[in-house]
Amino acid sequence: MSVRVGHTAEKSAFPILAHEILKDQQTRRNVRHATDVIRAKRALRVEEMPDWQELRTAAHAIKTHTLLHLPHYLQQFEKNCIAAGGQVHWARDADEANAIAIRLIQAAAKKQGTSIAEVIKVKTMTSDEIGMNSALEKNNITPWETDLADMIVQMGNDEPSHIVVPALHKNRHQVRELFLEHMKLTELGTEAEDLTQAARHYLRKKFLEVGIGISGANFAIAETGSICVVESEGNGRMCVTMPQTLISLVGIEKVIPKFQDLEVFLQLLPRSATGERMNPYNSIWTGVEPGDGPQEFHVILLDNGRTRMMANVRERETLNCIRCGACLNVCPVYRETGGHAYGSIYSGPIGAILSPQLNGMQHSRSLPYASSLCGACYEVCPVKINIPETLIHLRGKVVEQDQNSITGMFSQEGMGMKMAAHLFEHPRQYEAAQRLARTGQGLFEKDGKLVNLPGMAAGWTQFRDLRALPQQTFREWWKQNKRNKA
Repeated sequence: MSVRVGHTAEKSAFPILAHEILKDQQTRRNVRHATDVIRAKRALRVEEMPDWQELRTAAHAIKTHTLLHLPHYLQQFEKNCIAAGGQVHWARDADEANAIAIRLIQAAAKKQGTSIAEVIKVKTMTSDEIGMNSALEKNNITPWETDLADMIVQMGNDEPSHIVVPALHKNRHQVRELFLEHMKLTELGTEAEDLTQAARHYLRKKFLEVGIGISGANFAIAETGSICVVESEGNGRMCVTMPQTLISLVGIEKVIPKFQDLEVFLQLLPRSATGERMNPYNSIWTGVEPGDGPQEFHVILLDNGRTRMMANVRERETLNCIRCGACLNVCPVYRETGGHAYGSIYSGPIGAILSPQLNGMQHSRSLPYASSLCGACYEVCPVKINIPETLIHLRGKVVEQDQNSITGMFSQEGMGMKMAAHLFEHPRQYEAAQRLARTGQGLFEKDGKLVNLPGMAAGWTQFRDLRALPQQTFREWWKQNKRNKA
């Protein structure tokens, strides 16, 4: 089964990638500035909402209920979408989804009489997840990203670094250089208005001429068979209304039961994602309407590992995610490393739990450890995903895999844990080990702290304070005081 959520090579381990990115001071400054701005805007918008916690609880309940009855709501969506004139396709994995999309695009291009197959795309992380652009290009289909940030990433042959703001790691001067090169411009200002104006002129021809559009979905509504996309630039509105053929790639977890449920999510999502009270563009479409909008509408419902996640209660909760990116903006780890260190399309705290589950633990073993477990991600999550608990759960799976492997059994960490477990089960040996450690710690003690410990322990003392062992343990103090009282 093909997943293509992230990289699988050992060199893509988070500690290695993070170490390299920490050397890039410009990227770190860009990430810190952008997340600070978004966090401040979100805080203002959330403070206005006296029922914010009630909205979070309601969203959590809707998503949890939907996942528990997912087959029912997916079948209901399919039935109502087809009744409205749409066509529904089911894809088990990345390869199947891409094959369906390629077949539909080639058929539409032939029907429209175009010799060159092109598509205009709304921002969709699900298409990034399955490597759709690469698959299209291999089949002589040119994809044009129309979201400003995604267009920047595409022009720079880059990878997205944020769920909501994919080009967050670029500043306007870097963007200007990309535009000058790819748009063949001789002059271009450095202000945001200059850059957006250039992008608008560049994309306008594509909107008018390309007859096939590709979108993702923020929500798929079972009750009506509708698709909902929210965005801030208007490019999405153009992509879902101008082409003759529209293909929407939808993860099966995006379905919600009723149209009325949007009332909850359309209050939570914009405030959490961009600090706006409401997204400037909320596009909702149902099937096809003669003479208005696309005359051929397809939905590709994508599994790609999601059904496997449904089997575990703790892992299932990850599918509640509405891709707002709020957890990235508050994460102290993401703030320092940015998104590229995660080696996956999905970065930050949500990526640290989503990528290992979609990819398989063997490909993303380091990501559950890319967290300080401070809990800030859970506090801001609009659908109350308990990311810290899921991180701990996934760390447990990594340890379990190690315990069942020869390499893990005889690793330094594995041997150390076995020794610790043995000492904890034998009090006298534990106390003897404490006395021995107190005797030997003098070689490494400075100002009441342990420094430059050898072996694996050096990774701790290099960056953190570790207090020296006290000259009297609690057990020794208790025995002494109990004897004195007697």
